[in-house]
Amino acid sequence: MIDWRHWHNEPYLVGGLVLLGWLWALAAGPLRSRLAPGEPYPRRHAWCLYSSLVLFYLAVGSPLDQIGERFLFSAHMFQHQLLMYPVPVLFLCGVPAWMADRVLDHRPLRLPLRLALTPLGGGIISTLVISVWHAPLLYEWALQNKLVHVGEHLCFFAASLAFWWPLISPSRAFPATGYGAQMLYLLAIEIAMTPLFAYITFTPDILYPTYEYAPRIVTDFSPADDQLLAGVMMKLVSIAVSLIAFGVAFYHWQKKQRDPV
Repeated sequence: MIDWRHWHNEPYLVGGLVLLGWLWALAAGPLRSRLAPGEPYPRRHAWCLYSSLVLFYLAVGSPLDQIGERFLFSAHMFQHQLLMYPVPVLFLCGVPAWMADRVLDHRPLRLPLRLALTPLGGGIISTLVISVWHAPLLYEWALQNKLVHVGEHLCFFAASLAFWWPLISPSRAFPATGYGAQMLYLLAIEIAMTPLFAYITFTPDILYPTYEYAPRIVTDFSPADDQLLAGVMMKLVSIAVSLIAFGVAFYHWQKKQRDPV
């Protein structure tokens, strides 16, 4: 059964998060005067960046990972939604523009980034990555192989950065798209993801054997119920997040239309 004391403290997880936090602190602190002379310490960005790292650890290092990996598809879906929505949003909000451009604005990176960080690129990358990883063969492989599972989570996080970039880019070199285009982008993503939502929610088959034969930790909650809940969560959370982002984009769009100066 579930061991609530089971927290992941593997070196690659904890060490990776600590390394990211240390590099950010180094750039924002001792190196700031050289990288961005005159820029104040980005206190608000620091709160967002470190909140993102903490939430990433809670998503993949807490007992939630064990529940999602061994018992409940719906718990695994919740874990992935943490990696796709609040974690990348906080991460992008935690990077000042001067820091983002120092890392990204190099000649060999410009063309691939200009392709990947546009609405078309971000939409294709996020839709394909999420859809392909939910294919039964790949998803079950990730559940059975720890390294593949780590790779799956990193893919979701990276694809989500590409998804969010046209909306909240921290970079001046690769800025967010216009507010009107953002609204169309969000609508297109919801349409593109609908087949995956429908596939998980309405298929009569249990897609992943791990969850079909897992011990039932919730009474009267069958594998079919679990899969249905996961599909509904995927759709409803996606719609809720898109509506919020759409509302923000619409507010700024109509404000700009009313007061173009």
